[in-house]
Amino acid sequence: MKKTVVIGAGFGGLALAIRLQAAGIATLLLEQRDKPGGRAYVYQEQGFTFDAGPTVITDPTALFELFELAGKSIEDYVELLPVKPFYRLCWENGKVFDYDNDQAELDRQILAFNPADVQGYQRFLAYSQAVFKEGYLKLGTVPFLSFKDMLHAAPQLGRLQAWRSVYSKVASYIQDEHLRQAFSFHSLLVGGNPFATSSIYTLIHALEREWGVWFPRGGTGALVQGLVKLFQDLGGELLLNAKVDRIDCVDQRITQVTLEDGREFSVAAIASNADVVNTYRHLLRGHQSSEEYAEQLVKKRMSNSLFVLYFGLNHHHDQLAHHTVCFGPRYRELIDEIFNHDGLAEDFSLYLHAPCVTDPSLAPEGCGSYYVLAPVPHLGTAALDWKVEGPKLRDKIFAYLEEHYMPGLRSQLVVQRMFTPFDFRDQLQAWQGSAFSIEPILTQSAWFRPHNRDKTLKNLYLVGAGTHPGAGVPGVLGSAKATAGLMIEDKHG
Repeated sequence: MKKTVVIGAGFGGLALAIRLQAAGIATLLLEQRDKPGGRAYVYQEQGFTFDAGPTVITDPTALFELFELAGKSIEDYVELLPVKPFYRLCWENGKVFDYDNDQAELDRQILAFNPADVQGYQRFLAYSQAVFKEGYLKLGTVPFLSFKDMLHAAPQLGRLQAWRSVYSKVASYIQDEHLRQAFSFHSLLVGGNPFATSSIYTLIHALEREWGVWFPRGGTGALVQGLVKLFQDLGGELLLNAKVDRIDCVDQRITQVTLEDGREFSVAAIASNADVVNTYRHLLRGHQSSEEYAEQLVKKRMSNSLFVLYFGLNHHHDQLAHHTVCFGPRYRELIDEIFNHDGLAEDFSLYLHAPCVTDPSLAPEGCGSYYVLAPVPHLGTAALDWKVEGPKLRDKIFAYLEEHYMPGLRSQLVVQRMFTPFDFRDQLQAWQGSAFSIEPILTQSAWFRPHNRDKTLKNLYLVGAGTHPGAGVPGVLGSAKATAGLMIEDKHG
C-alpha cells in the first residue's frame, strides 16, 4: 500500500506529520536516529538532561494550533513555563541588560545606557511590529511557488526597506553600541549575519514582545515527546532508526523510499525534513533534474555552524538567568570572521543556557545542567579539523565562563560533551556542517529559497529550515503549515 511519508522527525517534520494525520492522510514518519527531535535531540547522563538544540519557544500559538487541529489541548501533553527575563545580555565591561516584556523596566534600562535611545527604541519597536505583521503573520505560512508571489509581496517588502540589514536598520533608530547589539543579535539565532541578513528579521523582536519567551517543563525534549504522542494519538506511525538511503522516481513521480537496512516503502507523496542539500544531492541521486538542482544548491551561501558544549555541574549557579548572551570584545569584526574568513577567531561571543533556573528537574538536586554555544564558521568557510580545534576551544570557553560568569566551573564538572561542525555534518547530514541550512539573506528568502513543493517532482515536498520561511522553531512550524496546505490541496483538489 502506498504511504504518505515524512523523512525526519524534527520540529518541521513532526508538525507536518501531525497536520497531515489530522487531515485524514495516513502518514509514516521516518527518523534516522534512535530518538525523535532532529536538532531538538536530548542527551541524558548521570541524572542530567541536556536539550541538544532549540531552547527558546517564542510563538506558542503555532503549537496551540497543532493540538487544536486534532481537537486536543496542549495542556494535556506539555506544560509551557514563562522565562523571565527573556535574555540577560552581558558585556565584558560589566554592562548588563535584562531584555524582557516590561516596558517601564526596558525604558529604565535604556535610559541608563543612553537617554536619547528611549524614544529611538519606541520607533524601532513600531518598525519591528510592522515587519512582524507583514513578514510573519501574512507571509510566514504562505508558500512562494512562483515569482508572481514574490512580486505581490515586493511593495510591502520595499516599503519596509527589506534590502537593508538588521544591524543598519537597528542603528538607524538606536545610538548606543551596546543597545545596537542587544537588538540586532537575534538574526544569529536563525543563522543570519546581522550585517547581511534582511531587516525583515527584526520581526523576531516583535514576535517575542507579542507572545513572550517560553520553556517546556522537562525541557524542549518534553515538547518533542508531546508532539510525538499527539501524532500517535491521531493514528500516525513513527519509525526510529530508519535512515533513508534513497528516493526512487519514475516519470517525474516518486515511487518509493529505500532505507539503509533495505526496507522499502511505496510512496503516494513524500516530504523531506532532512537537510535540503542532502535531500537533492544524496537521497535523490540518479535523478537528473534533482542532481542539477543540487549543483545550484551547493553554490548557495550557507548559514554558520555552531560549537556546543553540554556540561553538568555539582553546583547550581543561581546567579545566572535562563538565557544569557555573553558578548565578546568584538561584534562586527567577529561576525565577519565567522561568516567570511578561513579560520577560527581568537575571541568569541557565547549563548549560555541554564534551564535549571526555570526547571530544576533537569539535573540532580543541588546540581545544574548547562549548555553553551559559540557561532563558528561552517566547513565550507573554514575547513578546520574539529578533532583538534574542538578540545582547544572547549578549554578556552570553560576558562572564560569560569572567569566571567561561573566561578569554580572546572572544579564542579561532573559530565561534559561537545558537538562540533563535524557532528552537524556527520550526525545530521548538514551540508558543510551548517547549523541552520541556507543563509537567510534577501536573495535566498521567500521565492528564492527552495520551494515547499518541488517544481519537477510533483509529489515531493520540503519542510524545515531549508525551505520557506526558514530556520528557528517558528520558522519550521510555519514551513509545516505552508507545506501541509499544499499536500492536502494536492491530495483532495
